Amino acid sequence: MKLWPLLCLAICLLFRSGLSQRVVESLPGLPGGLPFYLETGYIGVGESEDVQLFYYFVESERSPKDDPLVLWLTGGPGCSALSGLLFEIGPFTFDYKTSTRSRPTLKLNDYSWTKVANIIFLDQPVGTGFSYANSWEGYNINDYISTTESYEFLRKWLKLHPQFQSNPLYIAGDSYSGIIVPMLTLEVDKGNEAGLEPRMNLEGYVLGNPLTNKSSDLNSRVPFAYLKGLLSNELYESAKTNCNGEYINVNESNADCVDDLKAVNMCVENLYEANILEPNCVVQAPESTVADARDRALINQDRPLVLRPTLRARRAWCREYNYLYSYIWASDIAVQDALHIREGTIEKWVRCNKTLSYTYTVTDVVDVHKQLIKRGFRALIYSGDHDKVIPYVGTQLWIDSLNLTISEDWHAWFVNGQVAGYATLYSSFPSLLTYATVKGAGHTAPEYKPEQCFAMISRWFDYFYI
Repeated sequence: MKLWPLLCLAICLLFRSGLSQRVVESLPGLPGGLPFYLETGYIGVGESEDVQLFYYFVESERSPKDDPLVLWLTGGPGCSALSGLLFEIGPFTFDYKTSTRSRPTLKLNDYSWTKVANIIFLDQPVGTGFSYANSWEGYNINDYISTTESYEFLRKWLKLHPQFQSNPLYIAGDSYSGIIVPMLTLEVDKGNEAGLEPRMNLEGYVLGNPLTNKSSDLNSRVPFAYLKGLLSNELYESAKTNCNGEYINVNESNADCVDDLKAVNMCVENLYEANILEPNCVVQAPESTVADARDRALINQDRPLVLRPTLRARRAWCREYNYLYSYIWASDIAVQDALHIREGTIEKWVRCNKTLSYTYTVTDVVDVHKQLIKRGFRALIYSGDHDKVIPYVGTQLWIDSLNLTISEDWHAWFVNGQVAGYATLYSSFPSLLTYATVKGAGHTAPEYKPEQCFAMISRWFDYFYI
């Protein structure tokens, strides 16, 4: 009987500390038990552990004790880890052939990165996915706070999973996480230098379609459009001359430049920025028309949405059709119960939360990459070559600015005898940086070319090159 008060105390302390880990054995929409290990949970971070960060952890299907451990941060900021898991690199995705609007079904992903790596998919920053805070102050966040809280999460996660402390560790992510991942990687290394426990076996980082230097990345959209044949030679040369190579924050008094950029916009307005091979669709809801293309489905989620291609592509398919399934599935109470979501902690799940109280404090992390190169880390940077959100043109520019030695010049890489992209290997002993493009892929690459991206990451983990 004397043990009971101690047991109650332990349970209370565990809940207050924000620690909870549960194994998921089955999921609605996927027949039978899961053929892989899936764990979900919350870890409290910040002052008084007010912020509760939710995660999905999938063990490698090959060799959990030997394969790398990857912390995956989906971009946004505010895009759920579940989005990265379902649509990019996770072990299951939607079966679009059998899914209906009322009952989405799942299937296994033959090209899941969890076949070669243990991956923690983290809902960060707070307010993303199923992560929440117990006070409104906890939701006030910026790039530095996001980095610090993600580092605290990782330290606590490894303390709870000591069997993975010796695995090679990689920090990874895509899109806006191009800002956070390098900062977090540097913080982990500095923590190791300071002797913080647990010591992490940090080997490098991985970035897909990454925002790195906001000004340069966005400015590269016009040269990208020209290189992809979306602009005439005459229009591009005129814009380059009249705008002096600067296509953002244009002085309105420069009428020639303004007129040229209006013409540029007309050339690309019917194209989906995330992949220029697809149509730009508008989402219409009662009493509103949402014009922003990045994630319209989260707007007016409680109202019926109608996805419509633009007038020039009336019969075209829209990628947002795929995304709607995630809202239906993740909002299902049975799904949330299976994932062990704490009842009442979020108002509703959205794929990408555009209402975060987020302050953008960092716009350029090129210098952070330079520090990481000096510290001897491996890096893989990849771009979908049809992505206009963060064009490969801008990514190549900042990589060139690192002034690294080229070990393997620009060359094609292949999957199943077909060109899958092009790559360059850079070195600055003992660091190695691989840059790869993925042919035909958009923002972000694994969603569009899963087989090619799986081959890319598998080769890079195992052989250090593609």
